[in-house]
Amino acid sequence: MSLEHLVKSFTFERLLESNTQTKHIALLGSINSQPAIIRLERAHYNLDAISTLTSATIQDIINTGSNDIYQWGLGTTASTLPDNADVKINIIYPATETHINKYSHQEYHVVSETPEMYQKYVVPFIETQIGDRLQWVRNILFEGAEAERVVYRDEAEDGFVLVPDMKWDGINVDQLYLTAIVNRGTQIKSVRDLNIGHAEWLKAMALKIRTVVVEKYQDIKPDQLRLFVHYHPSYYHLHIHCVIVSHPGLGDGIGAGKAILLEEVIDQLQWLGEEGFKKKTMTYTLGENHKLWMILKDHI
Repeated sequence: MSLEHLVKSFTFERLLESNTQTKHIALLGSINSQPAIIRLERAHYNLDAISTLTSATIQDIINTGSNDIYQWGLGTTASTLPDNADVKINIIYPATETHINKYSHQEYHVVSETPEMYQKYVVPFIETQIGDRLQWVRNILFEGAEAERVVYRDEAEDGFVLVPDMKWDGINVDQLYLTAIVNRGTQIKSVRDLNIGHAEWLKAMALKIRTVVVEKYQDIKPDQLRLFVHYHPSYYHLHIHCVIVSHPGLGDGIGAGKAILLEEVIDQLQWLGEEGFKKKTMTYTLGENHKLWMILKDHI
């Protein structure tokens, strides 16, 4: 079923979230009587095509105020695809309860997860989040899914697949967002599974990611890329986020209590040793809609 058909079949039920910082909204509804989520995000201007944004494309102008040499107002722009799209569209269909909770507005709390809490409560939770839930990841790694979008693929055991993140429109390099999904992710589900034995592998992977991206997108320099992992991640198969440092709209995705720079991970492994991150207390933010919060809230 095409994206266009899915959008036109969507029946709105309620607003899940509206974020003024990232300029997106998440809508819950249904498609063919099954739950569906549409996430709409205001598209950024394509700087390569900015010359097309002429007076002829700015329409329906109304003045809302003026003072001396300053005037301001509202208007619309005539859109052309793909250069000057107004909105970026993501659809999750059929959507699960986990998806609905993730994209709904929620209160957040700071959690300090001790090694004991990790072993007693978090490890059993992670086991419920793998299996069929990660089939889409296996499809990318081993079944050729999204092959036309793959930026780089190394099928060796220590390799990875680099693909555009669904948060990126794939056009505006000033919003570049890629994800490196490692082949070893079935054994390494999150940063918690990393130890000193993985340090050199992570260093080599960081270098390769930067090299590949600079070769592919030639206006970008290696030190303009931010590499990081999330704890807790959205899915428990190790993956590395690669984002241009000037990206303005990542919200909590790059905030303290969520993102850990890859260089910081590698450095900490030097003193964490063989036990690695399993022996470290991890402090992070967790939303009340997250199933893990329901497990941990009585133990913090």
